[in-house]
Amino acid sequence: MQLEPKDILKKYWGFSDFKESQEEIIAAILQQKDVLALLPTGGGKSLCFQVPALATDGICIVVSPLIALIKDQVDNLKKKGIKALALTGGISQNEVVDLLDNCLYGKYKFLYLSPERLQQDLIKDRIQGMNVNLIAIDEAHCISQWGNDFRPSYLNCSVLRDLAPDAPIIALTATATPVVAKDIVTNLRLDEPLIKKTSFARDNIAFNVSWDDDKHYQLKQLLQDSKHSGIVYVRTRKLTQELTHYLSSQNISATFYHGGLSKEVKGDRLKLWLDDKVGVMVATNAFGMGIDKADVSTIVHYQIPDSVENYFQEAGRAGRNGAPATATVLTNKSDEIQVKRQFLSGLPTVPYLKTLYNKLNNYFQISFGESSTETYQLNFNAFCATYSLNPFLTYNALRILDQNSVIALSESFSKKTSIRFIATKNHIFDYIDTYGKIAPILQDILRTYGGIFEYDTKINTFAIAKKSSVSEKEVVKVLEQLKKDEIITYTAQHNDIEVLFLVPREDERTINLFAKKVELLTAQKTKNIEAVLLYLKNDTVCRSQQLLAYFGEKKEACGRCDVCLKTPPIAVEIIALAKEAILMQLQQKPQTSREIIKTVLYKEEAIFSAIKALLEDEIIDITEKNEYKIAKA
Repeated sequence: MQLEPKDILKKYWGFSDFKESQEEIIAAILQQKDVLALLPTGGGKSLCFQVPALATDGICIVVSPLIALIKDQVDNLKKKGIKALALTGGISQNEVVDLLDNCLYGKYKFLYLSPERLQQDLIKDRIQGMNVNLIAIDEAHCISQWGNDFRPSYLNCSVLRDLAPDAPIIALTATATPVVAKDIVTNLRLDEPLIKKTSFARDNIAFNVSWDDDKHYQLKQLLQDSKHSGIVYVRTRKLTQELTHYLSSQNISATFYHGGLSKEVKGDRLKLWLDDKVGVMVATNAFGMGIDKADVSTIVHYQIPDSVENYFQEAGRAGRNGAPATATVLTNKSDEIQVKRQFLSGLPTVPYLKTLYNKLNNYFQISFGESSTETYQLNFNAFCATYSLNPFLTYNALRILDQNSVIALSESFSKKTSIRFIATKNHIFDYIDTYGKIAPILQDILRTYGGIFEYDTKINTFAIAKKSSVSEKEVVKVLEQLKKDEIITYTAQHNDIEVLFLVPREDERTINLFAKKVELLTAQKTKNIEAVLLYLKNDTVCRSQQLLAYFGEKKEACGRCDVCLKTPPIAVEIIALAKEAILMQLQQKPQTSREIIKTVLYKEEAIFSAIKALLEDEIIDITEKNEYKIAKA
């Protein structure tokens, strides 16, 4: 028996009416039509499949990429008295069987899975026996090789069309370009779908870009002005800790969140933030997906995002209550250089893949034309050292070989050893005097890694072993002893990667089979970075207009972003005078932009324009301490 969607909405969610496109999408699903729903972040995507699934008999299969997102949705459904379960990691085979039996006989309405689960025969067999009323593919852009977050395992989702041929499919995403949308329809085999796109425009958010070498100062200014919750996005776990420490020292309430924290710690910190006991969450992109906090008023990207899609989705977590909000990217010339180095120099070329594949086979003495069923243990650091390979590039290249079924890699990819000194420096000196044998290793660690007294710091045990002229085994032994003697905290994962060769060795021919695909994906990733940099540098077109144009939309200027509110251009004569004054100051000693502003008597806009011009003309340089100095002739 079919129930009325609005009655379900009122009963379980307490709303009387649907948002914009929701009602039309739900009606199409109830008429057994496939749907591609392109809705903005905060646009109520989950209701588009939860309501029609509750309106009809049977169970809805939901595929989602993040365990945290799955858990959040299942918990919310259970709180409403709706029967839902999830097949996540860490569940035994017997438990999986029991849960699947519950889906068959227990009147459950939702089964949430990761795309990887669809590779398991047991799961596929049981789904075929279920009364499936709807298939929902969340974050559907992951299925497109042109999407910002392509996951090859998402291609498994198309098997659901065969397992439950009578069930309609809804694909949902908040970040699809027209090319990606077309790819979703093709890969999921959607049958003449309703394609419903709600404007991605977020009129209450002022999108800004701030170019400044003193990013700490700018961050403080942005967060001090904020009266509500904020999120600061960074790319590294270490930086989450560093910025939290800095903000706390400036009397700004903050904590940090990243994927390396325990489940308990994550839960505690999230609760503090949700309950407004902490104002600012400094986080990697592991944070925010599926978290419903409506009053976030400030989003700051402290480092350049890797794609417009990711930036727009993360920035869209601001202002979900409709109140005015800001989303700001803090950047400078050094960031631009770094992002190119990090993302573009780490993209393996086809020749590099061929070289790596050849060396990998040689390393394990696999002959040309030979097949091997053996699982090999690969010490990643030692392999890179043997052939003088760039570890970052090699890591990415091995992932590509894995994604294209040339090899299969174990989950624990490379050794992740992190330590932090908890003893005082005087105690460490006494310890070195007492245990002189370990002094070289201990000193090499202290010289190589900064901040190791303040933060958990990743170290490369193989590199330390080479510096100290000892075996890696000896370094690990010393670390274990230091931990036992309460000199350091120390966590480590297994060093070796398990490698299984899936095809006979044919060298170049093996790589040529997917070479074109690699070239296209490399071009796409390059295009993603170039699109972000273009957005950051374009200070003549409204920020909202730029972002929406990327997703194929047109819009009037917002009137609220840094471009729309930009002051009239500074006279060339003023900039020239500011340049002369700055150079006079720098002839005395290197200075930060804040120091220059205090001594050079021109407006900040003129000073920053002058600094930018001096940098572009290579008259001045910027040091690692973010100080400007006269460039060497």
